[in-house]
Amino acid sequence: MKPVATPRSVLATRAAAIGLAVAAAIAAVLLFLQFAAAAGLQWLDVLRAALIGATTFWLAWGAVQGLLGLLYRERRPPRLAESQVPSGRTALLMPIYHENPAATFSRLAAMDASLAETGLAHLFDIAVLSDTRDEAAARAEAFWFTRLVDERDGRRRMFYRRRATNVGRKAGNIGDFITRSGGAYDYALILDADSLMEGATIVEMVRRMEADPRLGLLQTLPRIIRAQSIFGRAMQFSASFYSPIFARGLAALQGPAGPFWGHNALIRVRAFAESCHLPPLSGPPPFGGHILSHDYVEAALLARGGWRVRLDPDLFGSFEEGPDDLLDYAKRDRRWCQGNLQYVRLLGAPGLTGWSRFALLQATLGYVVPLFWLALLSTAVPAVLWHEPPEYFPEGGSLFPVFPDDETAKAVGLALGVVTLLLVPKLAILVKALFKGAAPSFGGPGRTGASVVAELLLSTLIAPVMLMFQTRAVLQILAGFDGGWPASARGRETIPLSLAWRATWWIVATGSAGVAGVAAAAPELLPWLLPVALPMVAAPLLVAGTSHAAGHGLFRTPEELTPSPVVARARQVLNDWQAPVPTGAGAAAHG
Repeated sequence: MKPVATPRSVLATRAAAIGLAVAAAIAAVLLFLQFAAAAGLQWLDVLRAALIGATTFWLAWGAVQGLLGLLYRERRPPRLAESQVPSGRTALLMPIYHENPAATFSRLAAMDASLAETGLAHLFDIAVLSDTRDEAAARAEAFWFTRLVDERDGRRRMFYRRRATNVGRKAGNIGDFITRSGGAYDYALILDADSLMEGATIVEMVRRMEADPRLGLLQTLPRIIRAQSIFGRAMQFSASFYSPIFARGLAALQGPAGPFWGHNALIRVRAFAESCHLPPLSGPPPFGGHILSHDYVEAALLARGGWRVRLDPDLFGSFEEGPDDLLDYAKRDRRWCQGNLQYVRLLGAPGLTGWSRFALLQATLGYVVPLFWLALLSTAVPAVLWHEPPEYFPEGGSLFPVFPDDETAKAVGLALGVVTLLLVPKLAILVKALFKGAAPSFGGPGRTGASVVAELLLSTLIAPVMLMFQTRAVLQILAGFDGGWPASARGRETIPLSLAWRATWWIVATGSAGVAGVAAAAPELLPWLLPVALPMVAAPLLVAGTSHAAGHGLFRTPEELTPSPVVARARQVLNDWQAPVPTGAGAAAHG
């Protein structure tokens, strides 16, 4: 099939968004060069200007996406009428790898019960696709799956398959099912082990896909649930309060070439089978081998094959769980980093749409930009040492008031630009929530405002620590180290300070060395370095402190105040399943 035509309105939106981000980057570069010229332009200033342009474009792109989401009005997509019963059969696919089977299968039990309430459960089967390597864990999976089948009367519609070898990891697991069993189904709902979805939402997705014969993939926006720690609850609030707006902006930009995030998405089996075979990349990992971040590539291949890939942010009733501490988040981010850097090998792949290439490039830049920030900070001290600061700025020569030296003026300008691009979209979302009556869903206007302020402060403190984790990940990958695909750690206990120190001592050392070096060589820059350096020095305290359980005063979400029925049912099922397990399987079942 020919690629789906992109509507002119989407093309115009893309052009405007890219134009605004480029304009912001150019303005930042020109303003910086204005300051640099006052002290005599040198080659280091040209390098710093390029770094400022790249980082400003990245920040501006995110800001434009958020602001666009505030303005974008969703059009209700085509769907079957309520009187029409979907004709296709759907498989719910849950790939698992060393998960807690009781918790995992309790979610499937809840989704199955929710589908039964729609009256259309006969159109849906459930397939658990295990890549677990440990035999004791596999026995626990078999035990809990049997219990799931017995309690939900799931014979002939619930299936468990454990692969002999986990070739291709999750993408290979899904591909193996499509190859062996895909012919029995029209659609497949791809889940993660922590996914939960309302039956009515799943049925609505099928209705929308059947109404659009060229829709190959329909992605929902999952909301994070069940977070307990300070870190986790802040992420949960952010995902519920900000993400729907940013998702609307993303949907407006991507149109029929939307994203795939690997889970909580419905695929058309035929489209996936025709378009999404992923052979290993040539050469060894980390840049060769199986593609780790397969989802964006599969979205690009579907678009190349002439299928629509769409994100519908209005689909509620889609949930997932997130990391509850910064170390788990960084571990998962390390895998994403390696997978996204593999995209460099795919940018020139034949037949991809221009927007798909741009999306792959954006995903790659997300992990390269931290290196740009670090390089920009690292060049500040040499710039001070090499430049002879002017005694004053000529009248009218600067957009800022007179500063003691040009480096201070540059630092102020950079800080103001960063703060503006980061804060304006989030504050605009807060204003909209207050004036549109959404604040009660987050605990009321006062609590909502306090939660936004707390989230901004916490994300500001965590950002330098994550910058270091991401920088190390990129450098490891460039050096040829393969991070693999570690099993997810769900429900880990509070992180002790000793473990936090072992994981972040090198960040503390880097931040301390930076403070000492700047204090000795260019003390006038120290006030502008401290907002970045102090969180690095305090990294163990941040990691350990934010892993502690949070009270429920801040970071309230609608899903918490009014729990979704499927979430409440999954919790109840798991509580009911707390029973002894077969000898030898208990540790795996409850671990």
